[in-house]
Amino acid sequence: MDPVALTFDDGPDATWTPIVLRELDRLGARATFFVIGPLALEHPHLVRAVGDRGHAVGLHCWRHVRHTACSRREVEEDTDRALDALSSLGIRPTRWRTPWGDTAPWSEEVAAERGLALTGWTADSHDWRGDPAERMMDAVRPAVRAGAIVLMHDGLGPGARRHDCLQTMRLLSPLCGRIRELGLDTAPLAATPERAR
Repeated sequence: MDPVALTFDDGPDATWTPIVLRELDRLGARATFFVIGPLALEHPHLVRAVGDRGHAVGLHCWRHVRHTACSRREVEEDTDRALDALSSLGIRPTRWRTPWGDTAPWSEEVAAERGLALTGWTADSHDWRGDPAERMMDAVRPAVRAGAIVLMHDGLGPGARRHDCLQTMRLLSPLCGRIRELGLDTAPLAATPERAR
């Protein structure tokens, strides 16, 4: 059966990404981190740590803006700038989660031209709201199944109503426990596209 994909957006964050990585190590879980270009350049050691620990690095953006609020050219420039930043760190992502999962009619073409698979999610923790871990677990539990993609955040992106990622870190243990109860495992997203969202 397909593993469950734990995914994290809006990092790397100097405080929270290392804590999330340590918790994933403790749980024996692997994930995919969709990173923001300037933060990756600011914290290259964290980007390397993600890969060194068996996780995958995907592209999020350079600027956290909705595709529908930009022209195609603006998104192309933003995407290329972020890809160049990751390339300078030796990272060649194959997955792209756009900010807020927002896409324009041309987003898929932009992705394909750069060898990227647009990647959504099937279970949203809504952790950016600052909900307690128990409430987030209640929200994602029905969607945890083979092939599920769980959306979380290891950074504090635009629109976040919380001041830290503590509840996200606390969500990981019960979430991984549920995954294993179902006889499933976690794994980074493969390089093949899917249409989750």
